[in-house]
Amino acid sequence: MKTTRKIIKIDDELCDGCGQCVPSCAEGALQIVDGKARIVSDNLCDGLGACMGDCPNGALKIIEREADEFDEDAVEEHLTKIKKTDQAAPAMTCGCPSQQIQAFAPASDCACMEDNPSADATPRSALTHWPVQIRLIPTTAPFLKNADLLVLADCGAVAAANLHTELLPGKVVMMGCPKFDDLDEYMARFTEIFAKSGVRSVTVISMEVPCCAGLAWVVRKGLAAAKTEIPITEIIISGQGKVVSEKNHEMGQRRGQGNSKSAVFCPKTGARPGGGDRPGRRKKSGDHGGCQSHAPKISQQNGRGSQRLSD
Repeated sequence: MKTTRKIIKIDDELCDGCGQCVPSCAEGALQIVDGKARIVSDNLCDGLGACMGDCPNGALKIIEREADEFDEDAVEEHLTKIKKTDQAAPAMTCGCPSQQIQAFAPASDCACMEDNPSADATPRSALTHWPVQIRLIPTTAPFLKNADLLVLADCGAVAAANLHTELLPGKVVMMGCPKFDDLDEYMARFTEIFAKSGVRSVTVISMEVPCCAGLAWVVRKGLAAAKTEIPITEIIISGQGKVVSEKNHEMGQRRGQGNSKSAVFCPKTGARPGGGDRPGRRKKSGDHGGCQSHAPKISQQNGRGSQRLSD
């Protein structure tokens, strides 16, 4: 039954999705959803405001509004479900990575050596935040503000030996696979990030395979939709981590030789035949002769087999 009572209100403008309020709610009434704190159900919130003191941005306050009455039985049932879920998946008891936004300083080789002179000189991680997957990073994540982005193909993290020494330092990384992930979701996320976060530059690293070309393509589409000018560096690397090509440009307009309008991609590899579809979408073979018939034309385009996409 609904009644007018005290209940927590969350200011979306102030909430950055840090999640510090979640564990402070004994009733489990708060969760991070799409990068913002949310009340799971009105009947789980007692309106006492124990969570307010843990919000660093003052995004929580108590208001009076019409809401379902606080239900202690519902709270017990809810907490029991949470406990069972945690026990069923012990590796995730800390919560989904998208709910655990973290920003931290990269490990320092110099600091480690000073503290322990006998330590080896093994390179340290240059990562400064969590999560790292494009699908899991909230578009409002604080570490995106005024960032230099490194948009990295999943396979690139394995192939690039210099990732933590040269490519990642000073950058915020967003990783994904354009072949298996949803490019529409990617584009929507990048569009919002480019429009609101003040990103200063973007470096895209993809592999020298046709399906991986979708990563740079979707970044350029996101920039165009956001109607903002951000310098982009596109780097294509081989399976052994060697740089095949590197291009710098504005607004996703690719410069260089080759006619991007006529690029043809093999349907068996998931790339677009005839330039009509987005890269990364698997097509049925049959009308285009498979990979072998496409390989010569791709090679003539750029001399390496990497793709050139039209905007």
